[in-house]
Amino acid sequence: MKIKKINVHISEEEIEKRVRELGAEISAAYGSESVCLICILKGSAFFTCELAKRITSPVEIEFMSVSSYGAGTSSSGVVKIVQDLSTSIEGKNVLVIEDIIDSGRTLSYLLQNLKTRNPKSIRLCTLLDKPERRVVDVKVDYVGFEIPDEFVVGYGLDYNQHYRNLPYIGFVEIEE
Repeated sequence: MKIKKINVHISEEEIEKRVRELGAEISAAYGSESVCLICILKGSAFFTCELAKRITSPVEIEFMSVSSYGAGTSSSGVVKIVQDLSTSIEGKNVLVIEDIIDSGRTLSYLLQNLKTRNPKSIRLCTLLDKPERRVVDVKVDYVGFEIPDEFVVGYGLDYNQHYRNLPYIGFVEIEE
């Protein structure tokens, strides 16, 4: 696949505004209770950092790396934990932060895995949601933007480890 063009779909300003709104929603939900943000690497790193700055509840941050894509543009269906949490989440409020949810397979697997670790509560926040691609039902508590079934890059999302650093979300146009 060769990228011909990247068309801005969600601007940097729109992302910043929505992240502030999500931060306020999450802060209202947790109040003065502590919440453990689980950043799903690598894609949600940008989103997690910006969101954490907007949450007024006490926050701790953990990292996990989960893979189901490899070098392709669609899920392989096989989920693998590449990097696990460094601390226990038992008895903690947990908020899993993802960059994008499409089929739901990866998040369904991950949420089931995390529930076995006995958190006090577990919720899910995603920057982007592609509900028309869903094959496994996943309850998403906080959604930044719902997008159509297009391949996107930017703001942490990549194609073959490139384009994560774009400050916006862009639709990828493929060269024929």
